[in-house]
Amino acid sequence: MRCISCTPPADEHHRPHAVVRFPNTDHEGAAVTDHYDDYLDAGQSRFIDELSAFLSIPSVSSDPQRIDDVFAAAHWVCARLSSAGVPEARVLRAGHYPMVYGAWLGAPGAPTVLIYGHFDVQPAEGQPGWLGAPFEPAIRDGRIYARGATDDKGNMLAPIVAIETLLRCDGRLPVNVKFLFEGEEEILSPDLPAFIEAHRELLACDCVLSADGWQWSESEADLRLSLRGVCALDVKVTGSCRDLHSGSYGGAVANPVRGLVSILGSLHDADGRIAVPGFLDAVREFSANERARLARIPLDDAAFRNRAGVPEVAGEAGYSTLERIGMRPTIEINGIVGGHTGEGVRTIIPASAQAKLTCRLVPDQEPETIAHLLKTHIEAQSLPGLAVSAEILPNAASPYAIDYDHPVNLAAREVLYELYGREPYYTRSGGSIPILALFQRVLGVSTVIFGFGLPDENMHGPNEYLRLSGFRLGQRAYVDVLRRIQKA
Repeated sequence: MRCISCTPPADEHHRPHAVVRFPNTDHEGAAVTDHYDDYLDAGQSRFIDELSAFLSIPSVSSDPQRIDDVFAAAHWVCARLSSAGVPEARVLRAGHYPMVYGAWLGAPGAPTVLIYGHFDVQPAEGQPGWLGAPFEPAIRDGRIYARGATDDKGNMLAPIVAIETLLRCDGRLPVNVKFLFEGEEEILSPDLPAFIEAHRELLACDCVLSADGWQWSESEADLRLSLRGVCALDVKVTGSCRDLHSGSYGGAVANPVRGLVSILGSLHDADGRIAVPGFLDAVREFSANERARLARIPLDDAAFRNRAGVPEVAGEAGYSTLERIGMRPTIEINGIVGGHTGEGVRTIIPASAQAKLTCRLVPDQEPETIAHLLKTHIEAQSLPGLAVSAEILPNAASPYAIDYDHPVNLAAREVLYELYGREPYYTRSGGSIPILALFQRVLGVSTVIFGFGLPDENMHGPNEYLRLSGFRLGQRAYVDVLRRIQKA
C-alpha cells in the first residue's frame, strides 16, 4: 500500500480540478472565537463554496474511465484536511483505488476517534429527470443539488469543518482524531478488508463515527442500533441437456421449473417463518425493552404500503413491520429464469431453471455459516430426474449491532437531544453497511452512525440533494459529539 502525497504527482494525469488550494487559517493572528456557532456562521459561505467544488469532481468509482477523478477527489479531501489543521494527512492506495488517512493526535490520554466516510459516488448518466448537470452543483430553495451531495460528500465534509472549528476556536481538539475516507464504497469496497487488516495499527482507535448516515427527519433524530448483513446464492436445477417436447416427454421426465418451485417453497413455512434447518439458531432474541424502543418509532402502515405499492404488508407472523425489517432475517427470491416466457405458446419441458437468492441477516448470524446452511438444504432436496446445485456468491457482509448504552452512543444521544429538543429514535436498519462489521471484527471497536442526510434526498437517484440546514447542523453536531466523547 504505497503512500501518495496530497499534491498529485506529475506523472498522474489528473484533470485541472485536482489541484486544490484552501485559505490558510492556521497562521499566527488567525481569528479566534470562543463561540463555535459564531465561527461556523462566519465561514458558512466558504464551506458551501468548498462543498460545491468537491461535488463538481465526478468521482464515479464504478467507471474505470473516471479513476483519475476518484484520485482527484482523494487529493481534494487530503488538502482539505491539511487546511483544517490536521498535521498528518495523506492519500494511500488500496488496490486500484485511493483512501485518505489523516490524524491529529495531540491529546495524550484522551480517547481516539476514527471518523469514516466515502468520496466516491454513484453514476448519474442515463438517469432521466435531472434538472441540471449532475456534476454542476446548483443551490435551490436551501438545497444543494448534485450527485454525491448527501451520499456522502456533504456528510463527510461536515466533520472536517467541525475539526477546523475546534482547532481555530480552542487551539486543540478534545480527543485524538483519525480519519479514513475511502474511494470505493459504491462498488462494495472490495479492497477495504485487506487494507484495514494491513493498517490495523495505523487505524487503531477507541470508537468510530460514520459520516455515511442519516437522520429520521428534519425534526427527528435517529440512532441506528443495528444493520442487517447479507449473503447470496445462485440456485440451478437441471434436467435434460436440451428443451424437450412436452407432448413426447411430458409426464415421463421431471420438469426443472417445477423442481425449482418446490425447492423455493421449502424455504418458509405457512407462517412466513424460515424453515431451513439451523438458519434461525443464532438469531439474537430481543428483550421487551428493545422491542418497546422500536415500537415508539412512528410508522404509518398506509404510507408504508403506498410507498411500496402493495395492498397490504406481509411477513413472518408475530412481528410488526419494523421488527420484520430490523430484527428478523429473510430469504428473498430476487429472480427466476426458466423455460419460455415470451409471447405465444412453446410446448416444452425446459432443460433448466435458475433462481437468485439473497438473505438479510441479523445479529449474531454469520454470512458464511448461513450461506452453507442454505446451500446444504437446497442441495439435499430429493428431486428424482433432476440435478440441483447452489453456488455461494461473493460480497457477503456481516450484520452489525451496537449496544444501546455504549458510551459513545450515549454521547451521541445527548448531542442529538440538545440539537433536536427530543429523544432520538433507536432504529434497526434492514439494509447493510459492510464496513461497520469490518471495523468491529478487525479493530475491535463499535461505530456510531452520525450522518445528517435525510431519506428523501434522492441518494443514487436523479436530483440528489442535501439540505444546507442539514450540512450546517452536522458541523455543529460533530463539534459537540467530540467534546462529549472526551467525557464519556
